Amino acid sequence: MRRRLTKVEETSAGGLVVDLAQRRAALIGRLDRRGRLLWSLPKGHIEAGETSEDAAVREVEEETGIRGAVMAPLGTVDFWFVAEDRRVHKTVHHYLLEALGGELSDADVEVTEVAWVPLDQVRERLAYDGERRLVDAARELLSDTA
Repeated sequence: MRRRLTKVEETSAGGLVVDLAQRRAALIGRLDRRGRLLWSLPKGHIEAGETSEDAAVREVEEETGIRGAVMAPLGTVDFWFVAEDRRVHKTVHHYLLEALGGELSDADVEVTEVAWVPLDQVRERLAYDGERRLVDAARELLSDTA
């Protein structure tokens, strides 16, 4: 007899933090179950009392070391995965953030690597289609402000 997995809803926030002067963005790399390094946008759980924008700013700084300010919403990505006998539906709200300071750091235990990537190479570096679509939206926003 098959066990039924408990369905869980989770909401997170994160984003694309950009250094406008140097035309680059900070990405994080995490190892998947097969040991491959997959690059993605920093993100994490929204804590009690936090807005999604506040969580995005906090998570970006925790995972990259870079302080940022929200410039604009980029969109939402949702996906399913199974973890610890649970079927999780995760919704992630992403924002475009302008880098204000800090130093690039992979000190967060959830992050294997962190890197500044030239804006014209970010899309190709990312492992997930949904995040690549968000980068396309960011490019549009940035070209409007250039």
